Amino acid sequence: MEKRKETIYDALIKFQAEVPILTQNTKGYGYTYVDLAEIIRVITPLLKKHNLGVIQPLENDGIRTILYHTKSGEQIETFCEIPKDVQLKGMNPFQAYGSAITYFRRYSISSLLGLVSEKDIDASGEAVKKKPTLDESTFKKALVSIEAGDYSVSKLKENYSLTNTQINQL
Repeated sequence: MEKRKETIYDALIKFQAEVPILTQNTKGYGYTYVDLAEIIRVITPLLKKHNLGVIQPLENDGIRTILYHTKSGEQIETFCEIPKDVQLKGMNPFQAYGSAITYFRRYSISSLLGLVSEKDIDASGEAVKKKPTLDESTFKKALVSIEAGDYSVSKLKENYSLTNTQINQL
């Protein structure tokens, strides 16, 4: 019986089984994300191990992301149009377009390879909102309400960010 040749999909599955969840290492515009350099640093040795490579040439109004398999010669391609009318505060049009290229490179490569690098809040419509904190006076009033049965510990924890001291007092 002849052994089946490994395909690009076989190699991609092996790659995905080994690639770690990427830790957000950069802050910008009110959120954190994994920068492109970190993605490339993490994936390059694993791509090589599984005979895979990625290139991202700019074409016309967008970026093509190509995953290729050196053993079979197969490849998977995606194309993403990059908007040219992006304006970012403090950047000239060339800098803003360069930033857009990096942004779309990061998301295109993550999507094609199935990388996990951040909490997905887009689909759920969930807003990232920081819970308010309680000063000592308000916290003491909450404790009185809890003892009177007008409020619950679970509601307090759900609605407020509590200090370790406050949690210990509960």
